[in-house]
Amino acid sequence: MAQRKHFDDFLRGRIIGRLECGRTQLEVSEELGITQSVISGLWQRFQDDGNVSRCYSTGRPQVTTPNEDRSLGHIGLYARRPVRCDPRTTTHCRLRLTWSREHALRTPQQWSCVLFSDESRFSLQSDSRRILIWRAPGTRYPQDNTIERHRYGGAGWLVWRGIILGSRTGLHFQSVMMIGHIYRDIILEQHVRLFRGAINAEFLFMDDNARPHPANIVDQCLQSEDITRMDWPAYSPDLNPIEHVWDMLGRRIAARQPPFTCLPEIRRALLDEWCNIPQDQINNLILSMPRRCKKDCIASSERHTPY
Repeated sequence: MAQRKHFDDFLRGRIIGRLECGRTQLEVSEELGITQSVISGLWQRFQDDGNVSRCYSTGRPQVTTPNEDRSLGHIGLYARRPVRCDPRTTTHCRLRLTWSREHALRTPQQWSCVLFSDESRFSLQSDSRRILIWRAPGTRYPQDNTIERHRYGGAGWLVWRGIILGSRTGLHFQSVMMIGHIYRDIILEQHVRLFRGAINAEFLFMDDNARPHPANIVDQCLQSEDITRMDWPAYSPDLNPIEHVWDMLGRRIAARQPPFTCLPEIRRALLDEWCNIPQDQINNLILSMPRRCKKDCIASSERHTPY
């Protein structure tokens, strides 16, 4: 019987890095001499739990019954994932480029009617054990670009907000995950609908493709309130100006001393710093959309824009 070959963590990281840069599984298979089925399984496991390492054991595998307690050792390799991911498939690249070409023709006046929205989580601590970095395609994770982030760890707030030229929404806090009913009843009814009534018929609402945004009850609510949603290309946070506002808010929160010890302190700090962000900076980010679409996204061959 042929002995099964095991890959080391370095080779697994090379495979994942090539796939994240937009290479197809077939191209990676031919380049590295690895069967496509192995690459497909490794990529699927990486997308499921972010882990590309293999659990090794000595001797015969331990056999247990379903009723026995299992305490299995695990070698955790937490892959370095870019904050701004390149489109992962040829289809995503094509759709992203098509979207950029269409919206590059929009005038600043048209972009001024778009309400950009997003959610982010602010936590007291982090247990993700991942290092999220900013990188250009093909780079080797230089130390200068490595930034540790607090993600998903411990108690925290899920915060929603929106920005538009000349104004911004209030912050919405919740300690539970966002679901379709909350998104409809609170975000759309109490925030987006008010901006829709204050702006002319050219109003557009932008949210990404994350759950629960595409839910049926959300679509029905948007139709009933006569709110037009802007189509948004997948895997394109670099095109969204609100990502920079999150960064500004996060830097302001991280600079406050002493460190936070409870959730009410984080909430008060977020409210204070949200009001202190100059509106001119938000306006400049929104007015940069034509340049993002035309000069950067299209010129960069469908990859992420250098922001």
